[in-house]
Amino acid sequence: MQYELRTQVIEPIRKTFTHLVERYGDRPASRYEEGTIGLQATEHFHYRPLWAPDKELYDPAYSRFVLTDPYSFTDPRQLYYAPYVTARSQLHESFGKTLDYLESHNLLARLPEAWRQLLTGLVLPLRHYESGGQMISSNACRFAYGTTIAQCAGYAAFDRVGNAQILSRIGLALGGGTTDALAEAKAAWMDAPALQGLRRYVEQAMVAGDWGVEMVALDLADSLLYAVLYRHLDEVALLGGAGSYSLLAQHLAGWFADQRRWVDALYKAWTADPQTGAANAEHLAAVAAEWLPKAQAAVTQLTAAIDELVPDAGAVGAVAAAADSVTASLAALGVTVSAQSKEESA
Repeated sequence: MQYELRTQVIEPIRKTFTHLVERYGDRPASRYEEGTIGLQATEHFHYRPLWAPDKELYDPAYSRFVLTDPYSFTDPRQLYYAPYVTARSQLHESFGKTLDYLESHNLLARLPEAWRQLLTGLVLPLRHYESGGQMISSNACRFAYGTTIAQCAGYAAFDRVGNAQILSRIGLALGGGTTDALAEAKAAWMDAPALQGLRRYVEQAMVAGDWGVEMVALDLADSLLYAVLYRHLDEVALLGGAGSYSLLAQHLAGWFADQRRWVDALYKAWTADPQTGAANAEHLAAVAAEWLPKAQAAVTQLTAAIDELVPDAGAVGAVAAAADSVTASLAALGVTVSAQSKEESA
């Protein structure tokens, strides 16, 4: 008996789900598209919530920022659960290797005293800032309309927990395995004058009442804080004999570059919407006019303390430069931050 082996290609009857064919055409869909597009609940909500009787459980009216088609925005990173977990696992594994290297060579103990005070008294307390960012992002995940936005906000909330853990691990290393440095950081977040502006800012952002406004407010503060602490001071640390700080900062700077990708894409989607783009641009300008001066004042208060510890850091000037960069980025989208707001922040 003889057998003949032949290759036979079986074409699938359907390439993907009907709603994806209607949107993108009859082509194979990516896993991101199949796990994201068209999943927003739109009906069968049973009843309106007592805490917001004018809205449905899922309602685009929870924010002044509205997309005619919620799925006109997509995550440029194309993240769904598996690649997200893989990417963040690699990030934290890389950070762990850096921290192990610093500990094994006793490099944290060799930090110049001014940089050690900067790290313990001004940077470690920001684990509580990250906690506030986690709550803002979780709120956006719940109330955002459209799975693509809610998914990005949900991953951002997870990231904030991860960022807080990175800072916590640094604190444990500085404390020789004890929680002493973390306890001091919490006390500083609660009482240190240099941090109260930022604490007030994030707490006010948490209760703004509009998930879109809250996310923009958080992003404005992030844009200043991350630019100064994890980019500008990275360079200063290398020149000032604090290489350990630079090695740690690179991981948070890398995370923020990834975060920027989807936030910038969301701003572009808001302002480019054929029906609501003009209104969204006006709202974005109004939010920036209100919150950017507050963010600059809060971060400047923090960086003034940095400049006292490290006189040649130029941190306050870096905040002003970062604020100008934010204004320029918004202007590129057709969003003009009023001159009055910039004068108020000066």
